[in-house]
Amino acid sequence: MRNHDVIVLGGGISGVCAALHLQARGMRVLLVDRAAPGDEASRANAGILARDGFSPVDWPATTGEMLARVMRPGGRIRVDLRSLPGALPFLRAAHVAVQTGAAARVGRAIAPLQAIAAGEHLALARAASALRFFRRTGWIKIYRHQTSYEASEQDRHFARIFGVSYTDLSAADLVRLEPHLVSFDHAGLYWPDTQSVSSPGGVTKAYARLFRERGGETEMGKAETLVAVRDGWSVRTSRGEAQGTRAVIALGAGAPGVLVRLGVGLPVATMRGYHRHFRAVSGVTLSRPITDIDNGYTLTPMERGLRLVGGHELIRPDRPARETALQRATAAARALMPVGAQVEDVPIPGVRLCMPDGLPVMGQVPALSGLWLALGNERSSFGLGAAMGRLLAETMTGERPFADPAPYSPTRFLSD
Repeated sequence: MRNHDVIVLGGGISGVCAALHLQARGMRVLLVDRAAPGDEASRANAGILARDGFSPVDWPATTGEMLARVMRPGGRIRVDLRSLPGALPFLRAAHVAVQTGAAARVGRAIAPLQAIAAGEHLALARAASALRFFRRTGWIKIYRHQTSYEASEQDRHFARIFGVSYTDLSAADLVRLEPHLVSFDHAGLYWPDTQSVSSPGGVTKAYARLFRERGGETEMGKAETLVAVRDGWSVRTSRGEAQGTRAVIALGAGAPGVLVRLGVGLPVATMRGYHRHFRAVSGVTLSRPITDIDNGYTLTPMERGLRLVGGHELIRPDRPARETALQRATAAARALMPVGAQVEDVPIPGVRLCMPDGLPVMGQVPALSGLWLALGNERSSFGLGAAMGRLLAETMTGERPFADPAPYSPTRFLSD
């Protein structure tokens, strides 16, 4: 049997970054996934390294709000009707998580991660010859209604507290930053410290290549085969059985199924988003991601063209994808700027994990010695991946961590 210090389950950005940081601390690491690193959810996002988003997600709490998200979600996250019964424990926990003081707790927990996230990514990108993917052009959010702009005050409030820059934009300011936008008389915010990438999947694959070049091993295998053994944890891969003294579950939306088999239940849900690329129109450019808050989509330049990301829905992973998921967003994007012909015939789905409090989960599972979690959430998996990987490695190896790991511990959901 092949032995390792740590088996990391999950070849997305969270797993690959965790593997790299553990490897850098002298551990023999095996990275296991059912597909090649970067082939699943890590490539199906907007590729944003955000310096905002300090507030909890506005999940529906009452029956009326839930039904509204089923019937007319607008720019908010849609709730799939058939998935609603299974999502109720998550929604109840989310409602509790956003009670008095929650915004301050979330803000204080997210701020130290965001403060180093870009620097950690750039350090890995430099070593992996992947700096070409990164751009420091900031992020624009547009608000078509005064009420949605006013709702952003909570994020702006915490940005001022944590020293994160932002600029209010008029319609004229928006067009000066992005000359090919159609002018409209609504508000905008510019977050200059936010960075983005032109290929999230490309970044993840470059990091995985760096991990292998440094002596790490990657194998295909099924996380469902993970079992506790006398000296640690064992998993079956394409090369046979492998064992590690410790195991890290960094499977994103695939984590709950594996954890339930191990007797661990988290009050989580899964969210599906969609993306589609559009060919560039001659002479038309976009320099940075733009999020249309009221229509619930992000338009961002990628290697394959302009990527439209939206159609987000709280849904069971086994529910069929909706070909119509991006119709409304596409119409709104075409009204915002000239958008060319679509590249894909149907939108590409990607499923992510949602935590009730909107924070990642990082730490050891109580009562299961040697089992650790490194799970992002719907807002932060890609952007915070490198920072969370460092925090995990520091915590596992007994180093003094750069941030207090307590806010991300699974013990906030689990008891001994």
